Amino acid sequence: MGFQGYIQVYTGNGKGKTTAALGLALRAAGRGMKTFVAQFLKKGEYGELLAVRDHLADWITIRQFGLPEFHHQEQGVGAAEIEAAEAGMTAAAAAMAGGDYRIVVLDEINTLLHFKIIALETVLRFLDRKPVDVELILTGRYAPQAILDRADLVTEMKEIRHYYQKKVQARTGIEK
Repeated sequence: MGFQGYIQVYTGNGKGKTTAALGLALRAAGRGMKTFVAQFLKKGEYGELLAVRDHLADWITIRQFGLPEFHHQEQGVGAAEIEAAEAGMTAAAAAMAGGDYRIVVLDEINTLLHFKIIALETVLRFLDRKPVDVELILTGRYAPQAILDRADLVTEMKEIRHYYQKKVQARTGIEK
């Protein structure tokens, strides 16, 4: 039997969801497996982008589908945020179906669902199309129960203490 892919979810209010997904991508790269990462709600030169570009571009592809800043407003999200999310889902679907990637990461997809930037049915249909030999990782706070029910592995990151509470800004190389 070949590679059996599962659905993993990293959620919760604690730090480390994206880091866990990228750690898995790094491990997979060491074994000759390619990963596609669709980063939703993110735009900018994060450290992981630089590391992949300079050292792992043959194994890990990261594409960002966010605006420079995301601010949820009571009246809802803008058309540009919805278009970016739809473009990300299209790219991830193509990567998942294309056969080159063993791992596909939907980074911050749960947050998109929470803010209703993308419909739950859209993501559930995406899960239905997962090939047997692709590992699918969904990250972000607020994972809905329907996603948790479909996952084979669920990890909840729980914040106990965070230095952001002391007004520490995101630090280069640690949080960005």
